[in-house]
Amino acid sequence: MEYPGNLFVVAAPSGTGKSSLVKALLEVDSRMELSVSHTTRAPRGQEVHGREYFFVSDEEFDRMVAANAFVEWARVHSRRYGTSRKAIEDKIAAGADIVLEIDYQGALQIRRQFANAVLIFILPPSWDELRNRLLRRGEDSEDVIELRLRNAAEEMAHVHEFDYVIINEVFERALFDLKTITHSQRLRVAAQRRARAEVFQALGIQ
Repeated sequence: MEYPGNLFVVAAPSGTGKSSLVKALLEVDSRMELSVSHTTRAPRGQEVHGREYFFVSDEEFDRMVAANAFVEWARVHSRRYGTSRKAIEDKIAAGADIVLEIDYQGALQIRRQFANAVLIFILPPSWDELRNRLLRRGEDSEDVIELRLRNAAEEMAHVHEFDYVIINEVFERALFDLKTITHSQRLRVAAQRRARAEVFQALGIQ
């Protein structure tokens, strides 16, 4: 189905700055809304249930999978993450622009179900910088960081399956790039026809 709203999917390896970029985008773009995913992992730092994620038990996640409640779900670093199908469909059907912050597996699942989804991949400028960012977070042991780096290599191998790539070397520049992508997508002919169908109809444009 075609919906009046736009669906943006941002994926990146852990430590690349994906969450910070999406948060900054939401602060400067009043038309953008975040779709909050479900996860079986525990909250980190100042994370709040229903804001960063819906934190659920393995049993509750299993029930949602059985009920086909997720448009996508994946296991990442031994925990599961999923995106509510109804939450996305309701919002974009109402004309809202939604941004999803998920891993590459989920992004590719979204593409198969929402053909108009715009997939954006965030890369670090180098392996050394990615390692330093993971270390500066101070949340993981050395073993976990090594696991995240190995997983990052696998994730980056799928970058060619995305529509856009942003290299997060300087945060302000990467945010500008992200804003440019979302604004440009809204002006595409197909997106404008979905969002402003009444104008095209009034002008007699088929």
